[in-house]
Amino acid sequence: MLIAKPKLSALPAMLYHPCYSELNLPDRHRYPIAKYRTLYQRLLDIGLPESAFTLSVPVTAEQLAEVHCRAYIQSLADGTIAAKAMRRIGFPWSKQLFERSLCSLGGTLQTAQAALNSGIALHLSGGYHHAFYAEGSGFCLFNDLVVAAKAMLTQGLDKILLLDLDVHQGDGSALLLADEPRIISCSVHCEKNFPSRKQHSDWDIGLAIDCSDTDYLQAVQQSLQTLLNWHRPDLVIFDAGVDIHQQDELGLLNISTGALYQRDLLVLQSCVEQGIPVAAVIGGGYQRNIDALVQLHLQLFKAAFTLHGSDFAGKIET
Repeated sequence: MLIAKPKLSALPAMLYHPCYSELNLPDRHRYPIAKYRTLYQRLLDIGLPESAFTLSVPVTAEQLAEVHCRAYIQSLADGTIAAKAMRRIGFPWSKQLFERSLCSLGGTLQTAQAALNSGIALHLSGGYHHAFYAEGSGFCLFNDLVVAAKAMLTQGLDKILLLDLDVHQGDGSALLLADEPRIISCSVHCEKNFPSRKQHSDWDIGLAIDCSDTDYLQAVQQSLQTLLNWHRPDLVIFDAGVDIHQQDELGLLNISTGALYQRDLLVLQSCVEQGIPVAAVIGGGYQRNIDALVQLHLQLFKAAFTLHGSDFAGKIET
């Protein structure tokens, strides 16, 4: 399908919902659930109006069932899922958790749709790449990246690149897309990190522990240029995880804030220059200091604002 080259709007499209941080977790739980609300507030603090954000809506049961097992979906909906399965996911079960997940998946799908019009679209959530067909893992119940990509194929797109730059390999995405040649799975990750058992993406780069800025950016640039030139995708879905950062408590790489910004700018700019819409999710990041963590996620927004020629870029520190 020929996709019309999008013209960048005044601001990138941005998707958010308050429920992203409305999840009751045990004290000292490892997941930084407050980061979504804090990121949204920081963007408002630099002057973005509330009207700049579109409210996410949940995916439908049918859209979810295009990727995940119906019995698994139902077990999460009604709480009959086994305790062992929930331990692998890493959250205590609650109806709130299920509903939040559906809304976050819907936000990623809306972000993909919005990118076709705005050129760049950003989701203040997403990146649940460890979810498989009938089981979850690593804080991921359902795979928003694959759900969104498959839904976009039904809207007439011929080829989609799923560019996963989270520090952890996108094992769930790789396995779910093993028999789908129209969606290209790429994962550039830390090799000696979770998950211990890697799956086979269409393109995997496993980086060494303590990988430097220079080596990391070179691996991303070479991977991106190769995949864009080979496949000429109609859409790029970009998992912009910040757990590659040197201060991340689970990441094991040694990437600076400046290099994180350069990575995000490289990805977004490469897509814009080739007229390819790009939908980005913020992905993973694990620091108990939420303000420091959000500052890293803001680099994606700074990169997008820079390309849009927005003054808001200058209000975000690198």
